[in-house]
Parts: sequence; C-alpha cells; structure tokens
Amino acid sequence: MAPPVDVATNAFDLQDLSIAYEGVPALQDICLRIDMGEKVVLIGPSGAGKSTLLRHLQELSRHDSALIHQDYALVPQLSAFHNIYAGRLDRHTSWQNLRTLLRPHPREVAAVQPILEALDLVDKAHDRVQTLSGGQQQRVAVGRAVFRDSQILLGDEPVSAIDPHQAGRVLELIKQSASTVVLAMHDVQLALEHFPRAIALRDGQIVFDRPSEQVDPETLGHLYRAEG
Repeated sequence: MAPPVDVATNAFDLQDLSIAYEGVPALQDICLRIDMGEKVVLIGPSGAGKSTLLRHLQELSRHDSALIHQDYALVPQLSAFHNIYAGRLDRHTSWQNLRTLLRPHPREVAAVQPILEALDLVDKAHDRVQTLSGGQQQRVAVGRAVFRDSQILLGDEPVSAIDPHQAGRVLELIKQSASTVVLAMHDVQLALEHFPRAIALRDGQIVFDRPSEQVDPETLGHLYRAEG
C-alpha cells in the first residue's frame, strides 16, 4: 500500500480551468482543490465534463497516479495476471518484463496474488482477458491500477460493469489502495454511500461541492433534470 502522506499537501489545485475541443467548451472556469488523503467522487449527467476533468487530473499527476480507464485499456491477448502486473512495467527493466511474460518469478506471482484474491479473480489469473466477461475485465483494470501502488488513484466509472454485490467491495479496495482517490461514477447512490465528498458537474461547470451527507434528493433532481 502507498505510504502515508501529509494530508495538508494539495493533490490538485485548479484555478479558473477551461478546456475546449475544436472550439466547443468541455470545462468552464473550474476552481477546485483536492488535498492529499481525500476520497472524492465526481457525479453529474452524461456529457457533464467528468471524464475531461479526470483526464486533466491524470495529466497533472502522471508520475504519481494510476488511472482506471472507462474502456479498461487492457491487452486482450494477455492473461489477467499479466494485465495486472502491467501496472508496474515501467519500474522494471525490459529484460525482467520479458522474463515475466514468459515465466513469472514466484515473487511476482506472490505480489499479484492478494489483488487477485480481493477481486475474486484467482481462478481467472491465467485466462486471457479476451475470454473474460465485461465485469471480470473491469476488475482486472481495477487490479492493474491498484497494483501500481500510487499515491493518487483516478477512475472513470470503475465499477459500472461489476455486479452490484461486488461493486461495494471493489470500491473499498480502491479507497484503501491509495492515499487520494478521485472517481467519476454514474451510480449516484453507490457513490454517495462510499465517498465523503461529492463534486457535481453539469455542462462543464461545477454545480456543487459538498459533503455527501448533505446531498439530498431535491439537489440531485436539479442536477439530473432533463435538458430543455
């Protein structure tokens, strides 16, 4: 697990951030501070700017963060074990990585084993990812990010394909694996249940930033109201 850090240190401090693609605004005047040690969830309707914000945070913290991609970004021809191990490829020599691809050292197998167990993937460790279900693939993607053992973990809909009974356990694993966690989630009730701070976006702007316990149904109704 990542070592403890000074919670007074800023993980992110955005001031008047605006991002546009081909002249179309994706984020507008974003002011946001997230301290090291915080667990934060981004909520809001589709197209609100959550993924864009996550990508920007990942660019800012590239060397200190791990990212769970919305599309998983796995290597389908490789096993679940090798995809999880890939979370630390850049920390080893090319020779060691090649050797691990052909015949993993028992030490490397032992390092990945607890993650496979936590994600209920032990029996799928040597199966090619392309043969796994969507939920299993998503758990592999989570495992890769957790195995990276970074101070900051970012995730774009990291449990969207996972069985509801497992999703809560996976979220707890994510929260325990890094000092600072920022996830974008579609399942609002699950998000508010597991994260103490909720940041809501709509139309590229922050609508509210408050403790999850203060987010009531009326507030959510306004956030997710139908366009037009």
